[in-house]
Amino acid sequence: MNSRVIHPPFPRSDAARGKPRIVAGWLWFVAALIVLMVAVGGITRLTESGLSITEWKPVSGTLPPLSDADWQVEFAKYQATPEYRQVNAGMSMADFKFIYFWEWFHRLLGRLIGMAFALPLLWFWFRGRIPAGYHPRLLALLALGAAQGAVGWWMVASGLVERTDVSHFRLAAHLMLALFILGGLVWTARDLSTLCRNRRAGPARLRPVALLALAVLAVQIMFGAFTAGLNAGLVTSEWPLMNGRFLPQADWSRGIGHAILNDPFAIHFVHRWWAFFTLAALIVLARAARRAGDRPAAIAIHSAVGIQILLGVVTVVSGVAFHPALTHQVVGALLVIAAAWGAHSVGRHAA
Repeated sequence: MNSRVIHPPFPRSDAARGKPRIVAGWLWFVAALIVLMVAVGGITRLTESGLSITEWKPVSGTLPPLSDADWQVEFAKYQATPEYRQVNAGMSMADFKFIYFWEWFHRLLGRLIGMAFALPLLWFWFRGRIPAGYHPRLLALLALGAAQGAVGWWMVASGLVERTDVSHFRLAAHLMLALFILGGLVWTARDLSTLCRNRRAGPARLRPVALLALAVLAVQIMFGAFTAGLNAGLVTSEWPLMNGRFLPQADWSRGIGHAILNDPFAIHFVHRWWAFFTLAALIVLARAARRAGDRPAAIAIHSAVGIQILLGVVTVVSGVAFHPALTHQVVGALLVIAAAWGAHSVGRHAA
């Protein structure tokens, strides 16, 4: 009796097909670590710990000081900085150890995230688990992660010579790069999850409505970083007015452009009211995601942006109290995830 072997439309071997579900799960795990990193970065900023380590040692800096002599050496280096001389003169060793811990933990977590991305990437690559077409994108994410470490040191270095704090421009670059990587991880994980359901699915496209919403959100994040870098949240504890005025008492003498990039009052004003342009843009994105058939993404965007605006108000009226300020930063990262999710849903529908 003759029999025919009917071959499946796609190869059955894991190596040939890749493992999009497993790779997507790994990317979500790395994304969760970055959210944790954003939280630790917020703690580092709010406790003014970022300048406590005055050198960048990618390998030997993994270990903290292990003896009293080592601690004295590190403390002496910090005592030579403008921040210590002008802000923290007379700080005790116990206080120094507290701020040192948060900066050390922030850097350690960055190293762990790098390993959590690089080592599985190598394993997936050589085991043939990465679906075709995704290798360049994952390499780009790896390169951006490496660049983030360099940008972090570039930021810290700006506060070690003449300033008592880091440059708010470099702080913004550091935060925005981290959130860009986070968005890239979410987008790629969503592409791979789509590939699990449909082996013929291509990557989602970035549609104009999504691009506009993400650009508006990026501006808001940038001014949020400026606000943190210049302690602009402390210029007023009133809402919606600023010290009894709608327009703040900023220094406009050098032009509007200079003021909104450098004056704490003007930066606070822009960050406060640009939030509502961001709200409008994200509502449009959420509706587009819902029309594309992804109601959960729309709910996530609406929830995250609403909570974030409320947290911003609470942070201001509380005088930048620690817990609302930290939660505000963490929810900002979750808002980026929600926006990337919604943008991907719109792009996937178009694709």
